[in-house]
Amino acid sequence: QVQLVESGGGLVQAGYSLRLSCAASGRTVSNYAMGWFRQAPGKEREFVATISWIGGTTYYADSVKGRFTISRDNAKNTVYLQMNSLKPEDTAVYYCAAGSPRRPIIASRATEYDYWGQGTQVTVSS
Repeated sequence: QVQLVESGGGLVQAGYSLRLSCAASGRTVSNYAMGWFRQAPGKEREFVATISWIGGTTYYADSVKGRFTISRDNAKNTVYLQMNSLKPEDTAVYYCAAGSPRRPIIASRATEYDYWGQGTQVTVSS
């Protein structure tokens, strides 16, 4: 089993930055695709970003492309989401997700992830 714990959320003004962290424990996730999703009140959970476990290939939702950067430190079993130029519409609970070795090496669909964190709240004021 893999446990994921997100941190780094908070309240910021529009235009500012936040860096989310997702620390994995239980197993190494160096060979797992990792992703970030978010869910705003009254909306469905949506894909934000993903990074492959090999090669560091990344893929982003159009809404965050150019503003958010996903990265991973396999030595620390940790994934990050650097969020710049935040907008009020980025307000949501952000969830970290991990695939597994039997899953695709990179994935944008929630169904392709096996493990989820509890989420961290990000609130962007205008």
